[in-house]
Amino acid sequence: MSMLPATINFGHRAQALRPFGGRLSRLIGIRRMVVCAGLVVLALGFGLLTLASGDFPVPLGEVFRALVGQAEPSVQMVVVEWRLPRAALALLLGAALGLSGAIFQSITRNPLGSPDIIGFEAGAYTGALLVMVALGGGYLMVAGGALVGGLVTAALVYGLAWRHGVQGFRLIIVGIGVSAMLTAFNKFMLLRAQLEVAMSAAMWDAGSLNGLGLDRLLIAALLLLVLIPASLLLARPMAQLEMGDDAASALGISAERTRVLLMVLGVALIATVTATAGPIGFVALVAPQLARRLTRAAGVALLPSAAMGALLLVAADYLAQRAFAPTQLPVGVVTISLGGMYFAWLLVAEARRQ
Repeated sequence: MSMLPATINFGHRAQALRPFGGRLSRLIGIRRMVVCAGLVVLALGFGLLTLASGDFPVPLGEVFRALVGQAEPSVQMVVVEWRLPRAALALLLGAALGLSGAIFQSITRNPLGSPDIIGFEAGAYTGALLVMVALGGGYLMVAGGALVGGLVTAALVYGLAWRHGVQGFRLIIVGIGVSAMLTAFNKFMLLRAQLEVAMSAAMWDAGSLNGLGLDRLLIAALLLLVLIPASLLLARPMAQLEMGDDAASALGISAERTRVLLMVLGVALIATVTATAGPIGFVALVAPQLARRLTRAAGVALLPSAAMGALLLVAADYLAQRAFAPTQLPVGVVTISLGGMYFAWLLVAEARRQ
């Protein structure tokens, strides 16, 4: 693999990455690489804080010893068995939320086009809730229900928004309407369900990593280790699709096929998160835009969005555990609060520009 300077001036410093003897090539911005590295370091730092802090504080040195299997049995149990699955889930699910948000914001070409706004997250929750209320199934059945619910909702929104093609604004408007109807249907199911099931589903609806262990981590990791790389492989076609269907077709990209494939991957990502921890709002909406501002890119990018999503969720989960100790809040409550503050700041910034 060789790193050679780019010979074309794209308005920013970049490097041409040519692995496999030059058979493949990829132009990567220097600033984007630095931002991604910084976000990953910060996310891992919050992960270490999560492993070290709590009712049983553990020095960072002991944390590292526990991670390599050289700590005392009690420390090993606290760090590796109790805290590590939760921290790893926060990183993985945050990256999945960031990727899903970037995919849908790119498809709609609108910063509001995230899965929690256009109804796909609500559809995944509906599918999971139907399984919980009607079948009382375990995690795998709930995960399957979430995936089917998200895909059916995506197909419904896509079909209703189709008018000789799909425009981003129409997709958002239709998605908001479908999301409102699904939210009402979800409330109806909770009111009709048995008390124990309704209470469990309502707690899960808040979006929480509390009590999640190694079993959830292994299943989610297996799914996301397929979905995340598959999504990143479509980064270039996604960017070409943003130039318009005609331009993408001229570059050899099948616009509708690529769009549908991106939607399936985006729905699968958000369904995995919803089935694992419940609906977690605002991370998919905010992460791509924050990453775009840091990288100063013209549009959203997948890898920075994934890194920002991981950082936001692991930081939010740390606050959920420690801000009101000994009470642990659902992480969804924290992300919604942070998302509200982000929107308030955005409104003030836009008002000052006018």
